[in-house]
Amino acid sequence: MEFSSQYIQQAVEQLSSLPTIGKKTALKLALHLLDAPSEDVELFTKSLLEMRANVKSCSQCFNLSDAEICQVCSDTLRDQSRICVVETVRDVMAIESTGQYRGLYHVLGGVISPLDGIGPAELTIQELFSRVQQSEVKELIMAVSPTIEGDSTIFYINRMMNDSDVLVSAIARGVSFGNELQYADAMTLGRSIATRTPYDRTI
Repeated sequence: MEFSSQYIQQAVEQLSSLPTIGKKTALKLALHLLDAPSEDVELFTKSLLEMRANVKSCSQCFNLSDAEICQVCSDTLRDQSRICVVETVRDVMAIESTGQYRGLYHVLGGVISPLDGIGPAELTIQELFSRVQQSEVKELIMAVSPTIEGDSTIFYINRMMNDSDVLVSAIARGVSFGNELQYADAMTLGRSIATRTPYDRTI
């Protein structure tokens, strides 16, 4: 695709580097920004720069946050006895959209995958274990993607909790095997959390 302006070309190249944005969509967005009032474009740019500069990981659960502790962790009305363990912040957003869970979260940052060079040390598993030891958590709800790597991660965390009284449960398999949690519809995901089952510690 050839452009009569190098500036439009640069904008299209940057926009098309975003997930799911192809060259045609990127050109449409670039031309829209070009026609938009300059104040709107400045506000758009400012919001992106401020997001990049100010959003950080919650020091407790590793969710995205504007402050040291995120809004979920600091909400005293939430059930402090349950932690929903997920892979990514996108999963937190997906579960929150169901409106059926009012406990806390812990973002692992992925799942154990030796073939990809990801072991327990590359995830926030030790931080999760420390949270459990230092709080009155009664249940860990494992809401990771139902894949072989996800199951291995559940198994590892379950073994770590063997000497504790914390119940480790897994969401019901309403989510198709091999699918990522964030892509499940809200009704299926909400039902999977509500009908979670205890994880068998004898396996």
